[in-house]
Amino acid sequence: MKRIISNLLIVVLLMGTVLGCLSACTDANVKNDSTDNITTTAPIVNDESESESAPAEEPAPHVDYAASVKLDMSSDTLKQQVTVKTFVDGDTTHFYVPTSLMDTGVIKARYLAINTPESTGKIEEWGKAASKFTKEKLSSATSIIIESDNGVLNADSTGDRYLLWIWYKTADSDDYRNLNIEILQNGLAIASNSAQNRYGTTCMAAINQAKAEKLNVHSGKQDPDFYYGEAQVITLKELRCNIEEYNGVKVAFTGIITMNCDNAVYVESYDEETDVWYGMYVYYGFGLNGTGLEILSVGNESRIVGTVQYYEAGGTYQVSGLTYRVMKPDDPSNIKKLSDGHSPVYLPTTADRFVNGKVDVSFVDEEENQTITTYDYAELALYSSIKMEGLKVKSVSTTTNEDSSNYGAMTLTCELDGLTVKVRTTVFRDENGDLITADYYKGKTIDVNGIIEYFMGGYQIKVFVPSDIIIK
Repeated sequence: MKRIISNLLIVVLLMGTVLGCLSACTDANVKNDSTDNITTTAPIVNDESESESAPAEEPAPHVDYAASVKLDMSSDTLKQQVTVKTFVDGDTTHFYVPTSLMDTGVIKARYLAINTPESTGKIEEWGKAASKFTKEKLSSATSIIIESDNGVLNADSTGDRYLLWIWYKTADSDDYRNLNIEILQNGLAIASNSAQNRYGTTCMAAINQAKAEKLNVHSGKQDPDFYYGEAQVITLKELRCNIEEYNGVKVAFTGIITMNCDNAVYVESYDEETDVWYGMYVYYGFGLNGTGLEILSVGNESRIVGTVQYYEAGGTYQVSGLTYRVMKPDDPSNIKKLSDGHSPVYLPTTADRFVNGKVDVSFVDEEENQTITTYDYAELALYSSIKMEGLKVKSVSTTTNEDSSNYGAMTLTCELDGLTVKVRTTVFRDENGDLITADYYKGKTIDVNGIIEYFMGGYQIKVFVPSDIIIK
């Protein structure tokens, strides 16, 4: 019994010693944490006054940099009051100007100091928003003035556009605003030589403010106007009949490549139910090479994957943003060749069907309800290939601007069965390389093979090679 009690006493003493050491160690650790300013995960607060956090830093006041710069009409820069001809995208607009400034009466303005995301040949996040912003601002303007950065007009790298500042004012103000800087301060563009110009300091301040305020391209958020989903698999019929609903959407469809011109192809596909060949203009730009370009060869039936967009300059819809990943040929986002050996249909078409034709298209919704919508034939057949015979050429107009790539292109105004049909050519040259002029066709009767296109509010037949116009 004594031995047991003795052993118990020893155990109790040992436990007391261990607990004492643990307590001392804990105290030491707490002291070290305090001394080293290491915050504990659950600090004990005895008094609310001791736990007051530091006041939040006040955000910097927003500065309207677009209004902070002033248009100096007495400076040595070139200035011209203009009106809008065509909105292209966020940083490019075509303006009407006096012929004393440009022989064509039009200047293609590339906005200085900014680079907005793409919304034409390639679709990028915030591109549509930038394009919309520019259009809204200039559409509401009562006056627009373009300004060069120095005493001359400076062309951009294309040689076809001019680097300019865009100023505008509205009915609500007597002062002009600088649109270039306004786009920057709204976070709808990234820098493009923004510091190396007459308003460089303000441009950089506008960019830095947009970054600090996390606006649009600087937000790190998804663009609500950008389609992030997988391509919607549809037919060309579905696309043409509901083109506005697919604006901005990535789609996939199949068709036969009928023509390749100016970094774009024309695609067509037949629908038996409506007995219509539906077409589409597909702009591939400069993003494809090798196998990608081979897939788009004339005569191929190909799967096209791209984004539908409204092309402001042409007033029509197109598909663009095509890609081909060589290392992943079966990637569903890739374009793909399905077969070859096909030819354009060149569907024999009367002038009456071309000008007045109607097509009834039946639709069935999810509840099996059927509706019928009537379309103009040319609207649905847009960009498909047709043949028209017996056209009498009444007059010919020619593009005369020698600086234009279309110099020498012709528009033949023709008559058939009492109806007017216009035929537009590319630049035609004969076997000796000489330009084919209006006299070659004026007053003649012709048969044509071409593509239905839309221009200046009306449909016309586009012909790409001289052999597709046969003089009778």
